[in-house]
Amino acid sequence: MTIALRDIETRDLDEVLKLNNEAGKSIVPIEAERLAQLERVARYFRVAEVNGQLAGFLVGLTREADYDSPNFSWFKHHCADEGFLYIDRVVVSSNFRRHGIGRVLYSDVLSFAEVRFPVLSCEVFIEPRDDVSLIFFGTNDFTEVGQQVLPNQRQVSLMTKPLKPFEFVKETYLDTGRRSQLPAYAREDRLSAGGGNWSDRKSA
Repeated sequence: MTIALRDIETRDLDEVLKLNNEAGKSIVPIEAERLAQLERVARYFRVAEVNGQLAGFLVGLTREADYDSPNFSWFKHHCADEGFLYIDRVVVSSNFRRHGIGRVLYSDVLSFAEVRFPVLSCEVFIEPRDDVSLIFFGTNDFTEVGQQVLPNQRQVSLMTKPLKPFEFVKETYLDTGRRSQLPAYAREDRLSAGGGNWSDRKSA
């Protein structure tokens, strides 16, 4: 089985919407207009395909994104001034679960985030409890930094993971005025690349 990742395109939105809203209680349902808003503001929004079939997706937001999720808002007010990447949602089709697709998406977003931000953040439902997500994020070095109760009365654990590779990027490039010398894959994203396919630009 070959898993291919690519940036979302507008033609994917209907299928992504269906996948999201059929994902079960661990994923908050979303309306088409709100999904379209995510597509407009997310610096990371990639889909996973297996043999040309949509198998999953992951959305990552940065602090300047125009999005009013209560969990995203919490991180905007509590994370470091240098910024963060917030995993808004990661969804895998029921037809492709237990095939490692979630881990592939996570590895990709981690590679994206660790050269850009000091922190990767997410939330996990703890009422009702989502042990699959708790185990996954907890064993990948995320720790709880807060909790809150959402308007629908569901309680979440707010979690962050420090990204040590960013320290090297910051000290070597950002603090020394050498940002322009960063490779394109560490400098650009789907919103900043002016329509270019930045995700095809591989690391060394």
